[in-house]
Amino acid sequence: MNEYFPGDSYATPPDAPRALREYLLLGSRWSPYSFFISIIFKYRPLAVNGTYDDEIWARSSYEIVKQLESCGAKFRIEGLDRVRSIDGPAVFVGNHMSTLETIALPGLICPIKPVTYVVKAKLAKGLVWGPIMRSRDPIIVARKDPRADLEKVLREGAEKLARGVSVIIFPQGTRAARFDRAAFNSLAVKLAAKAGVPVVPVALKTDYWGNSPILRGFGPIRRDRPVHIEFGEPMRVEGRGRAEHERCLDFIESRLREWGAEIGDAS
Repeated sequence: MNEYFPGDSYATPPDAPRALREYLLLGSRWSPYSFFISIIFKYRPLAVNGTYDDEIWARSSYEIVKQLESCGAKFRIEGLDRVRSIDGPAVFVGNHMSTLETIALPGLICPIKPVTYVVKAKLAKGLVWGPIMRSRDPIIVARKDPRADLEKVLREGAEKLARGVSVIIFPQGTRAARFDRAAFNSLAVKLAAKAGVPVVPVALKTDYWGNSPILRGFGPIRRDRPVHIEFGEPMRVEGRGRAEHERCLDFIESRLREWGAEIGDAS
């Protein structure tokens, strides 16, 4: 499969051209969102007929990243060689700031190793986005019974990892601009320990793409905020994984502080 980001790092070129619709839509949020929606509708029929495979998933993710760059997004991606260094599947665990990481990560990880998500049922049931998400064979949680969700993720996650499919988990559950360690459960290290695979922390600052209380996934676009994505060192989980969980949190928090993100009070 073609790797769209072949180096260890990637930065949006400073002279990246701006899209014509940036000017036609007066630099509003609907410029990047119109690109996003058009790409979803472009690939949705393939998901419906069963031909939306890993290669196409990675390509559609890359297309969205490039279109966002034409709408002022400035990406800084680091640590891709750490992903390549892993022999076999892994559990990727990241903070969840916006919709952007959900659509960007496949273009980074999938060309290196097969991957899927743990997602809430609402995302898999949607009329437009749902077919694409279901085509990725995700682990779907109801988010009504935490214990049942835990058991399902451990069971289905271990099965996927045994087949060589990596798993992306956002333990916060919902998107939040502020990083709160207390909201970050240890599900990822539990799954990695059960499956005997590494856990990889992923720090994400994606508030270029804002959230909204009304249109949840279509908040303000903040062109002055760079998009940061960094993969940490893979870790083998020992025992109950408490030390590895804290190291994941430390990595994510340290990067977010460096990038100027809002951090919750640890006390």
